Amino acid sequence: MLWEKKLENWVSGVKTSSNLPIRLALWNGQQYDFGAFDNPSVTLRINGPAAMTRLLSPSLDNLGEAYVKGEIDVEGKLADVIDMSYALAGSSLTTIGPLERAVRHFNHSKKSDKRSIEFHYDVSNEFYQLWLDKNMVYSCAYFENGDEDLDTAQEKKIDHILTKIGLRPGQTLLDIGCGWGALVIRAAQKFGAKCVGVTLSQNQFDLATERVRKLGLEDKIEIRIQDYRDVEGQFDRITSVGMFEHVGRKHLKDYFAKMASLLKDDGVAMNHGITSTDPDSGETAMGGGEFIDKYVFPNGELPHISLALESMQRGGLEASDVESLRRHYARTLTLWSERFEAHAPRLRELAGEERFRVWRVYLAGCAYAFEHDHVSIYQIVCRKAGQSAKQLPWSRRYMYENR
Repeated sequence: MLWEKKLENWVSGVKTSSNLPIRLALWNGQQYDFGAFDNPSVTLRINGPAAMTRLLSPSLDNLGEAYVKGEIDVEGKLADVIDMSYALAGSSLTTIGPLERAVRHFNHSKKSDKRSIEFHYDVSNEFYQLWLDKNMVYSCAYFENGDEDLDTAQEKKIDHILTKIGLRPGQTLLDIGCGWGALVIRAAQKFGAKCVGVTLSQNQFDLATERVRKLGLEDKIEIRIQDYRDVEGQFDRITSVGMFEHVGRKHLKDYFAKMASLLKDDGVAMNHGITSTDPDSGETAMGGGEFIDKYVFPNGELPHISLALESMQRGGLEASDVESLRRHYARTLTLWSERFEAHAPRLRELAGEERFRVWRVYLAGCAYAFEHDHVSIYQIVCRKAGQSAKQLPWSRRYMYENR
């Protein structure tokens, strides 16, 4: 068969150039080794000829899709599987430029954005509860010392944000993309703020509202199902955590302009979001972005930090502090992936086999991507542009004192 010759040439080429500890086991009993080894770190079991088209063009998208569809099964430690997937894609796609990143733009209407959020978040609350921390914070944690457990690191992240923006008792806070309510609950309980949290996910709204009610915080916290573009009024402080990835690169200026319009003249805002490490704001390399768009985050777009800062300024906001948390997100995702593996039987039952496989490789793959600088993440503190320099702090000391 034609694919057999292509397969032999491909394996031979990878073995010569990269010598990877991968074994390929076909449905007909044939085996191919991508390197010289006694025992493979990873075995790819090909379940039928349908997988061959994707396998012979092993982008991360094709490999991931073959796994999700059950055309390929994998054996080995999950971290090794992800490492070898990147290595295989990188060594096999050199003729088309494995590091080239497509720059795609999507329509971001209110309707399509709501549909995308629902696709990602409305799996079930129990699904997320099994591998997130106790407060269900679905964003990068903050490991101040590096040895914190996940619960502690997520609480420290929220406190780090609220301290950064100088939140004070009685101030009003808007949280754009409030998730299951952890940040606004902490802001009300510890910092004495009056909060509004907005989300487009019904599941998040229901649980966050119930949490607020059980804690007796209805007088301090309002949870809404609402698009940020429809929010009115002005606030002393604004936070947006893990939200602007859904905005779209072409809409970043308008997003920050809306944030500026909602911020009081002496207010402070903070945007916490994932960024591309490609200066042209391209998506994750080697087909990773295509897989994520198809199966995890429809219509997600990552800007480079330079584009985020430019768009912020054009939208009427001045960045006053920028902090990279890339190492923190690599650690967060590793812990999420470990917890996901520990609860695999129940997660498979809740999500179904295909979705379970999607999330399994997504979490582990993202941990690899942050570890190896394929993507990054920044917290940007900002104020309305054009204000007096006297509003700016002299140093970052205030972020770490009196915690």
